[in-house]
Amino acid sequence: MVELSGVLGVTMIALGMVLTPGPNMIYLVSRSITQGRRAGVVSLGGVAVGFLVYLVATNLGLSVVFLAVPELYMAVKLAGAGYLAYLAWTALRPGGVSVFAPEEMPHDSARRLFTMGLMTNLLNPKIAIMYLSLIPQFISLEAGNVLLQGFVLGSVQIVVALTVNLGIVLTAGAIAGFLARRPSWLRAQRYLMGTALGLLAVSVATDTTAPAASG
Repeated sequence: MVELSGVLGVTMIALGMVLTPGPNMIYLVSRSITQGRRAGVVSLGGVAVGFLVYLVATNLGLSVVFLAVPELYMAVKLAGAGYLAYLAWTALRPGGVSVFAPEEMPHDSARRLFTMGLMTNLLNPKIAIMYLSLIPQFISLEAGNVLLQGFVLGSVQIVVALTVNLGIVLTAGAIAGFLARRPSWLRAQRYLMGTALGLLAVSVATDTTAPAASG
């Protein structure tokens, strides 16, 4: 049986993660603004499948591989940190563009939107760290079936993330319009997001937490 403290802990971590700007948010917002809510929802479907891949893989022992080969885990973290640093630079550099600033982008097919949403999530270092290091910390050996606990706690994270991301997809256009009428706010949003991404990149790169076996 999953402990209530574990459910609450994962819920708070999931909220903190999903509300921190990252690859998933950037992709979903950009697609929702440039191609409409339907495109954002289709992209979110790909993100959802990415969560399920992580859920199944980590609970069936992927974290054990990283425990056995810590260099591989470090390589994944550093690659993710580098990607976040790149996103931070694109937001903060002179002439950078806010994620809520509409840009001309080619309209992709539903299949490509779904695939890009999936790949964005699978390559998202925030999600990798969450499933490999954070969620397993809330699994209690005294509470019974460890595998079941892993799936339940992972499902809690997925529900929280998809609920928040769906709200972002549905309101991205309205937020973009609001900010477009207020250039100073748009710049502030860009600097805030860029700074948050930069800090997250540093946090990921310097984190010394080892992956925990959850299977």
